[in-house]
Amino acid sequence: MGWLQRLFGINKPNKSAETPAAAPAQAGGQTVPPERVGLSGEFDQSGLAKRVALAFDEDPQLDDIDTLYVAQTGSTVVLKGKVPSQDILTKMVTVARGVNGATAVDTSQVSVG
Repeated sequence: MGWLQRLFGINKPNKSAETPAAAPAQAGGQTVPPERVGLSGEFDQSGLAKRVALAFDEDPQLDDIDTLYVAQTGSTVVLKGKVPSQDILTKMVTVARGVNGATAVDTSQVSVG
């Protein structure tokens, strides 16, 4: 089971149906902040967390870690749980930081080992 399915109960969107996350989404005529842009460009309160989960799904090194959870507080990605190694955590932080709208990654609730 992938990250999106496990955390949010949704399947990965089709590549052809995706709206680039960098494109400004509109909600009621107003631009949606990057951390609130959903998988298809719509307003989504958990948009950043879902896009990080999708990025984890797309990385073969990270697609099978089921002891970690992704959340967000504003534009900060929050990782919670356990990872098998510091190398994996470092990779996850790098991937999460690369998602549009992420300004920081909080790993204070992650244990390694």
